[in-house]
Amino acid sequence: MKIKPYQLKFTPPWEKDVGFGRRHRIFTRKPTKIIANPGVVMKVLRRKKIFVFLAYFLLVALTMLNLANYRWTKEPQQCNHQSQSPRIQSRSDIQFLFTEPPPRTRQLVYVLTTWRSGSSFFGELFNQNPDVFFLYEPMWHIWQKLYPGDAISLQGAARDMLNALYRCDFSVFRLYTNPPGKNVSTLGIFGSTYNKVICSQPFCSSYRKDVVGMVDEKVCRKCPSQKIQLLEQECLKYNTVVIKGVRIFDVNVLAPLMEDPALNLKVIHLVRDPRAVANSRINSKHGLIRENMQVVHSRAPKAHHLPHVDQKTNKKEGSDYHAISALEVICEHMSKTLKTALYPPSWLKGKYMTVRYEDLVEKPIKTLRNVYNFINLTATRDMESFAMNMTSGNSSSYDPFMVSSRNATKAAYTWRTVLSYQQIRQVEEYCGQAMSMLGYLRVRTASEAKDLKKSLMTIPKV
Repeated sequence: MKIKPYQLKFTPPWEKDVGFGRRHRIFTRKPTKIIANPGVVMKVLRRKKIFVFLAYFLLVALTMLNLANYRWTKEPQQCNHQSQSPRIQSRSDIQFLFTEPPPRTRQLVYVLTTWRSGSSFFGELFNQNPDVFFLYEPMWHIWQKLYPGDAISLQGAARDMLNALYRCDFSVFRLYTNPPGKNVSTLGIFGSTYNKVICSQPFCSSYRKDVVGMVDEKVCRKCPSQKIQLLEQECLKYNTVVIKGVRIFDVNVLAPLMEDPALNLKVIHLVRDPRAVANSRINSKHGLIRENMQVVHSRAPKAHHLPHVDQKTNKKEGSDYHAISALEVICEHMSKTLKTALYPPSWLKGKYMTVRYEDLVEKPIKTLRNVYNFINLTATRDMESFAMNMTSGNSSSYDPFMVSSRNATKAAYTWRTVLSYQQIRQVEEYCGQAMSMLGYLRVRTASEAKDLKKSLMTIPKV
């Protein structure tokens, strides 16, 4: 008997009996049904559009409310101690964070004065201050270029130059070079060898602006010449700019500048007893001969002029004629300034101050503090010591154009023993009205003028 080989039979799992007559359930993927109704699709899409529109509208509404409640700036605001609190208390605190910083206010100052009034020393009170950019007699360039133009006709040109300089635009100097348009360097500006900014770092290594002390003209002449554009950039760094000038005679000439809110200009009117001015002008007449001629030529030709008699020659062409006669024009315009100050228009209120040279040399610290307070500066101990030393020295220099430490009080009244009684009377006739408003008393006799125990000053009206 043949044995048949055993044949294995493979049964798929899904055909096996799992018991109780049941087999594995076969799961098959049902075919995806495609919605044949397009109306349902459009309905769903419309709902989505409505939700998107509502969300966009809500976003716009929130943005508008945010802009209405708060003020935003284009650039970030630096916070100070008020915004360092860890917790914001109110809406005003939030608004403080986004408030634009106040613009930097630059204080501009013009020292209005005339020749031989102590203006060189007075100017040093600003030239030596580390926080002040000072310019000394920049209008000198106009008078030199337009000589022999009379003084009054040059007033407008002087004002236009000031308008440019106060904006730190020094290209105006090129109008008065020879030839016109020639480039000007820092050492080409009149008075540059006395200017503390030009003679100090970064223009020159000889001095430091933050150290109070006179500069030596000989040392400054050795400083390298720099481009005028660098001086313009340095000018813009200062919050206080002071210009001293003797070539503007009447404060009314400056009215357009003082009315300009962008300039914030104040005027300090430095005055001195006209008799002392006359004496100093006579001593320095050779250095001022061109200026004296230009001032005298500006007198009205048809006006009545008081005769001038020179004590030494009894001739109108005497050596002191132009030195004293120039005071007729100067005092006439000084009177106009003082009358304007007595009844100031809106453009002058709070922007004008009178300083008598005699008060400055007798009470230097008090006067310095008053002047600095007027232009928002602080009188440091170094500046107070400088003012005191410059008015109580014992220099024997007779150079009328040199600023040095000397007994300024004694020098202020030298005219009483030097001028003749005729010369005194001449000046008083020219300047009587201005003297009355400034508190300078007339003398009645020659002996009264020489009596130094008697004061010839009283309280000024301005």
